Amino acid sequence: MASRRAEHALDELLSDGGLADLTQHDLQTYLWFTLADTAEPQHTAAALALFFELAELNRYAGIAASVQTKEILRTYDERSVVYHRQGRIGTYAIFWNHEAMQAGSVHALEERDWIFPSYRESAIGLLRGLPASTILSWWRGHPAGWWNPADYNVASICVPIGTHVPHAAGLAWGKRLRGEKAVAIAYFGDGATSEGAFHEGANFAAVMRAPLILFCNNNGWAISTPVEAQTAAETLADKAVGYGMPALRVDGLDILAVYEATREAVTRARAGEGPTFIEAVSYRAAPHATADDPKAYIDLERVEEEKRRDPITLFRERLLQEGALDKTAWQALVERVEARVGDAVAFAEGSPEPPAEWLTADVYA
Repeated sequence: MASRRAEHALDELLSDGGLADLTQHDLQTYLWFTLADTAEPQHTAAALALFFELAELNRYAGIAASVQTKEILRTYDERSVVYHRQGRIGTYAIFWNHEAMQAGSVHALEERDWIFPSYRESAIGLLRGLPASTILSWWRGHPAGWWNPADYNVASICVPIGTHVPHAAGLAWGKRLRGEKAVAIAYFGDGATSEGAFHEGANFAAVMRAPLILFCNNNGWAISTPVEAQTAAETLADKAVGYGMPALRVDGLDILAVYEATREAVTRARAGEGPTFIEAVSYRAAPHATADDPKAYIDLERVEEEKRRDPITLFRERLLQEGALDKTAWQALVERVEARVGDAVAFAEGSPEPPAEWLTADVYA
């Protein structure tokens, strides 16, 4: 099972003596921001600014880095909800409790690999060095939120459901035709598996043996539609059989299980064995988006149960028990972070309004 391999990986991580102090310190900083009871947006920017220091990590440090970046994602997500309530960004797709899926999978990739996010993974570019100010600007609908995907190997955030799956399949196939060893990963929710675009992309990738990872974040709900109302399949992973590709089903709240499953899929893809479907299972513990009120349809008792399984809290406690975290270093790191406070938010909110004629520029229909 992937979770058993993950436990072994954690044991290796904790026994490995090669973790740099900077890596551990950054981890502690992000954990501190998770615990901090503050809604000040500049703290998010400061924490995110430090991510660039995490790029050059060895394999086991990479597992630790996935924990650090999980903290970045949580902080960014929580502050973005605050920004929405303050009227500083529009409707926002919340990914609270999904951080283990995103951080664990990204850290199983290499820089040459491509990421195709849906709106639920809007902040995933942070894990590739995309500035926080860019993503904030994207949510504000400002041109400063545009980026060249080739600069980060991160495609544009896809809001239409599943339409990026064929794009990811095509890019992966192109890499194979060129003899390159890069892979692509496409993220989508359980609802996307009911879309024609998902079928077309999955079928194409399997037939062409494209080096693609289809990463399904199954949180049980497509807005207000439960997964059992979408499919008669016992699991979404079962759908992979019809495409002739293997599937892995993991606990989406277990960052190490996600990491190991994704690493296995990456190994297959690089070896020319084609695509893999990963179903990461969780239960959505937050609204679909800031415009959604789930009280009318969701199981509120189950939500409270899932909140107690918060992946960040559980893994932090495990690392503290194992002695992998040193609380005494937290404050020094916080001071270092606050020296870089506010850059991303200041840039996003200080950007001038774009010219009005841009509304019709490059519009042909």
